Amino acid sequence: MQNSEPLQQIPDSQSLANNNSSFIRQSHRKKSPMFHSGVTAFDRWLVRKMVEVVGNPPVRISLWDGVEVTPPCEKPVAAMVYCDRIALFKTIIDPELHWGDLYCTGRVEFEGDMAEFMEIIYNGISGKGRPGLLRRLVLWLGHRRIFNSFDKAKENIYHHYDIGNDFYKLWLDAEAMQYTCAYFPQQDLTLEQAQVAKLHHICRKLQLKPGDTVVEAGCGWGGLARFMAKHYGVKVTAYNISREQVKYARQCAEEEGLSDRVEYVLEDYRNIQGQYDVFVSVGMLEHVAKQDYKELGEVIKRCLKPAGRGLVHSIGRIISGPMNAWIERRIFPGACPATLSEMMQIFEPNDFSVYDVENIRLHYARTLELWIERFKQHEEEITRMMDEEFVKAWGLYLHGSLAAFNVGELHLFQLVFTHATNNDVPWSRHHIYDGEKNVVTGKAKLTVVSSETE
Repeated sequence: MQNSEPLQQIPDSQSLANNNSSFIRQSHRKKSPMFHSGVTAFDRWLVRKMVEVVGNPPVRISLWDGVEVTPPCEKPVAAMVYCDRIALFKTIIDPELHWGDLYCTGRVEFEGDMAEFMEIIYNGISGKGRPGLLRRLVLWLGHRRIFNSFDKAKENIYHHYDIGNDFYKLWLDAEAMQYTCAYFPQQDLTLEQAQVAKLHHICRKLQLKPGDTVVEAGCGWGGLARFMAKHYGVKVTAYNISREQVKYARQCAEEEGLSDRVEYVLEDYRNIQGQYDVFVSVGMLEHVAKQDYKELGEVIKRCLKPAGRGLVHSIGRIISGPMNAWIERRIFPGACPATLSEMMQIFEPNDFSVYDVENIRLHYARTLELWIERFKQHEEEITRMMDEEFVKAWGLYLHGSLAAFNVGELHLFQLVFTHATNNDVPWSRHHIYDGEKNVVTGKAKLTVVSSETE
C-alpha cells in the first residue's frame, strides 16, 4: 500500500507513536491552497465529534496547522493529517464516499495499518443503531446510481476488468488467474494451491462427470471452464461481456488444446441459449442488480435440464444494504452484494430447491491477504504501469475488503440448487469432502479432514 509519504514497511504501533510528529512535519512540506487558512476551534470540535461517532478509535489526527487534535494515544493504529478544511468537511458530510478520494489524491495523508484501521472503524460503527434521517439521506445519495441495464453492465465490466490483463497477472494466481475467493482446506496453502482447491471444491459440489454439458455465466479469464473440461471431461459454454477476458480465455484454450471442449461467448448472461446439465456462476452475481434476480432465475430455469444442478458463488452480506459507496463508484461500478434471503429471489419464484449452502467468509480474508502481499511486491511496477493515485486506490480497495471480511461486514456464499421436482440429489456431503483427501494441487498434496470428523 503506497502512502503519501512512501514507507519501506508499515510500522508497528509503538514506532507509529514515536514517529508521528516527524510524519506530520514531513506531510506539511506540500502545503495545500487552504493551508494558510487558520485552524479554528470549530474545526477541532468537528474532528473530535467525527472520532466520537466511530467509537473513538486509537488514531492520531492532525489538521493543516500540524497540531494534533485527538486525545493522546499510546498505541495508535494510524496517524492522519487533514491538509485542508474542505477535505475535513467532505469527510463529515459523507465519509464513506469521500474519504477514499481524499486519501488517494493526498488531501488526507495516512500512515499505519490500513486493514486494521478499517476493521476498527467497522467495529466502531456497528451497534450504533438505526442511522438518523440525515445519514440515511446521505447514504441514498451516495448509492443512487446502482442499476444494471445491458449497456450499463458492459460499461461497469469494462471499468473494472478491461483495465489490462498484465495488471491482474502481477498479483492473481499464476495457475488459473482466479479473481474470486480461494479455498483453503489447509490454511498454509499457497495462493495457487488454494485456487485449484477452490476449483475442485466447486466441481465436486456440482458432481461433474464426463459428458456433462455446462454453461457458465460470467467466466472471468476462463480458468474454471478450462479446469472443468480438462479434469472432469465436460463440455463448457462460458458467457462473458469483458472483451479482454474473453480474448485471453480463448487464447489459453487454444494453447491448452481445449478449444473443442470450451467455447467462450462474448455475450451477456441474459442471452444464454440452449439447455445444459449444469449451470455455474462464480463471482458474477455481485454485478447483477437485485431487481434482476427473478430474471436471472428465469434464464437458469430455461437453460437447465430437468435433472440439472447449479451453483452460485457470490459475495454477500447478512444485513441488507448497498456496497461501500466509494468502491461502487471508483472501483466496482454496479456492485451489489446480497443477503441470502435476497438471493432466494433467484430460486423461489422459479421453483428451484437450494440443497447446500456454505459460507467461506474467512477463506476470502485469507485470499485477500495473499493478493495484498503480491500487490505490494509489484507496487513499483504497477505505479509505472498506471500511476500513484491508481495504486493508492486499489491498495485501499484491497485492504478495505480484507477488513470487511474479517469483521463480518461481507461474506462469501456458495449455493447449490436444482429443480424442485428433481430427486436425484446427494444424501450427504461425502462427494465433496472424500475427494479432497487425495487432491494434488501443483506439487503439494492436500490432506483434508473427511466429513465424518467435521
